[in-house]
Amino acid sequence: MAPSLSEKVVLVTGASSGIGRAIALRCAQAGADLAITYQRNREGAAAVARDIEALGRRAEVIPLDVSREDDVAALAARLTAVFPRVDVWINNAGADILTGEGGRRSRLAKLDLVLAVDLRGTILASWAAVDLLRRQGGGAIINMAWDHVAAGAGMAGENPALYAAAKGGVLSFSKSLALDVAPAIRVNILAPGFIETAFGAQADPAWREYVVQHTPLRRWGTPDDVAGAAVFLASDEAAFLTGQTIIVNGGVVT
Repeated sequence: MAPSLSEKVVLVTGASSGIGRAIALRCAQAGADLAITYQRNREGAAAVARDIEALGRRAEVIPLDVSREDDVAALAARLTAVFPRVDVWINNAGADILTGEGGRRSRLAKLDLVLAVDLRGTILASWAAVDLLRRQGGGAIINMAWDHVAAGAGMAGENPALYAAAKGGVLSFSKSLALDVAPAIRVNILAPGFIETAFGAQADPAWREYVVQHTPLRRWGTPDDVAGAAVFLASDEAAFLTGQTIIVNGGVVT
């Protein structure tokens, strides 16, 4: 039987596309009402909201820059105003330093962006989540790391090193936060591997095949693979899990 989120309210940051979109839709399919955020892709977020509503669930769309403290505070206030409670807060929003404008940034600009959004943004949002969840008596937080960090492997290259710096911080912070806020609040971590997002779609075919051949399940992951793990962690089926990392990478080990 699939995990149920019936009657729960779930927030997913960065839900206008990719993994965030998949998580939001799977949560709605499991019975949750959703608050979803976006930074630039307003049309994408609106489309996700329509898909959620087509499933018979409520969707609130909220603009958010997680690197801005004022935006995060406003998000928490908005959630309190429009929902009776929030059961699960999922920090999925992350910086794109691989494609489009993000991929053309200088090394230093990429570092500043990924630390501001992925690390600082996750910390700011986690603090806001803790304050909100404590006031209502508990809940769950899910933060997004990266499988190479979670597995302790590392990966050569400028961009992987930058992500390792940020996502390694997310991993360590989240484990420490889990100890601080238990037993009322559970904090767990998702660590995706190579997933078919915009980055995967534009990757060099030879490298894509290399990933497939070095993955025991012989394929790239999909956003829905990550979303399934997120729904499990958000559900009561994971009620005795906190401070844990689920690595969604098709079985790659070091």
